[in-house]
Amino acid sequence: MGNDVDGTAKDTLRQAEEEVITLASELIRIDSTNTGDPDTVVGERAAAEYVAAQLADVGYDTTYVESGNGMKGRGNVFARLEGADPSRPALLVHGHLDVVPADASEWSVHPFSGAVQDDYVWGRGAVDMKDMVAMTLATARRLKRDGIVPPRDIVFAFLADEEAGGMHGAQWLVDNRPELFDGCTEAIGEVGGFSITVKDGVRAYLIETAEKGIAWMRLRVRGRAGHGSMLTDDNSVTRLSEAVARLGRHRFPLVMTDSVREFLAAITELTGLEFPEDDIDGAVAKLGGLARIIGATLRDTANPTMLNAGYKANVIPSSAEAVVDCRILPGRQPAFERELDEILGPDVEREWIANLPALETSFDGPLVDTMSASIMAEDPGAKVVPYMLSGGTDAKAFDRLGIRCFGFAPLKLPADLDFSALFHGVDERVPVEALQFGTRVLDRFLRHS
Repeated sequence: MGNDVDGTAKDTLRQAEEEVITLASELIRIDSTNTGDPDTVVGERAAAEYVAAQLADVGYDTTYVESGNGMKGRGNVFARLEGADPSRPALLVHGHLDVVPADASEWSVHPFSGAVQDDYVWGRGAVDMKDMVAMTLATARRLKRDGIVPPRDIVFAFLADEEAGGMHGAQWLVDNRPELFDGCTEAIGEVGGFSITVKDGVRAYLIETAEKGIAWMRLRVRGRAGHGSMLTDDNSVTRLSEAVARLGRHRFPLVMTDSVREFLAAITELTGLEFPEDDIDGAVAKLGGLARIIGATLRDTANPTMLNAGYKANVIPSSAEAVVDCRILPGRQPAFERELDEILGPDVEREWIANLPALETSFDGPLVDTMSASIMAEDPGAKVVPYMLSGGTDAKAFDRLGIRCFGFAPLKLPADLDFSALFHGVDERVPVEALQFGTRVLDRFLRHS
C-alpha cells in the first residue's frame, strides 16, 4: 500500500477493500440482463436502486433517471462529490449496470450466484463490468465516509443499456439530460487498466485511449418471387448469400493507428518482440489471448451475423436480408464505405442500423500521469501503455459532449488468466485480489486527479 495516507485512512481503505468483494457479489446476484429486445430485457432498475442505496448510506445525494424512451426499468444513477477547486473541470467516472445473457447450463456456477470461491468472484458481469461498478462504489463510499475532498468535482454515473449500444442509456442521457454531465471534460470507464504479464513477471497495464467504431449494417437483395420447383435467374437468397460470402471472406487493409503503434512499440521495448508490418498478424499472434483484441485493431472488420429470408420451402422469396457487424478504425469510415460498395456490388442495398463513431485520444497529460503513478505505486515494476479496444463503450456518447475518454478499470491479473476470453464468456470471473488492488489504485487516482 502506498505511503501517502495515515494510519486511520489506511484502516478505512482496508474497509473499502473488504467491501468491494461484497459489493461485486451482490451486484452480480441482481439479474440485469440486456438482450437488446424490449420484450425480454430485464431492466437495470433493481441494480440502479441498489447502487443508489449504497451511495445514500454514506451521505450522497443521488439522482435516479429512467432513460428508456418510454421503456420502464432502464435505471441510471448519478452522484457528484464536490472537489477542492470548483473552477477546475470535473472528472466523470462511469460504469454500466446491464449484462449480456448467460445460459446457466453452460456454467460451473450459476451465472447470477455471485459466488465467491477459489479466490474469484464468479458470475455474469464479473468483468463486464460489475467489477468496476463495485470498485467505484467502494471508493466513492470511502471518500464520502471519511470526508476526503478530491482536487476537483467527481461525477459518478451508473448507466443502463451499454450492451445494446446505449440508445436507451448513455446516448439518450447525452441527448436529453446533458446537464447531468455539467463541467465534465475527462472520463474513465471500462476495459482498460488491466494487466498482462509480458516477460519474466513484468506486467504491462493497458489504458484504453481509442476504440473502433460500431456500425451494424442491414443488407437487402430484391428478386423475383416464384415457385421453388421452377428455374430462375433472379433468386434473392442466392445473390444475397454470394454477397455476404464475399464480404465475410474479405480482408480489409492494414492500418496502423497511433494507439496501436504506441502499444506495439511498448511491447517491443518490454519483450524484444518485433512487429514487422509484412508479418504483423503472425507477430501479434505471439501475444496469446490478447491477440484477439489487438489483432482486431489492425484493420476494419465486417462479420456477417444474421440471415433472414423466405417463409415456405417451396416459395422463392422476393427479398432476402442479412445483418453485418462492422468495426471501423478511427478515420476510416469513408474509405470503408467505398470498399463495402465495391465488394457488395450495385444490386445489394445497405443501411446502417447503428453507426457509432470510432474514438482516439493521445496518451499524455496530467490525467494519464496520475493513472500511471497510481498503478506504479501499487505495482512498482509495472509499465503503463496505451491500446485500442476492438469493441465499443459508453465513451462514444460522452465524446459528443467533448469529454476526453479513457478506459481505466485497474486490475492486477494472474499471468495464466485468459482475461479477454472472459468478456461475455462462460464462467466469467474476477480475482478477489484484483478487485482489492483496483480499489486501492482507484482510491489513489481519485484523490490525486
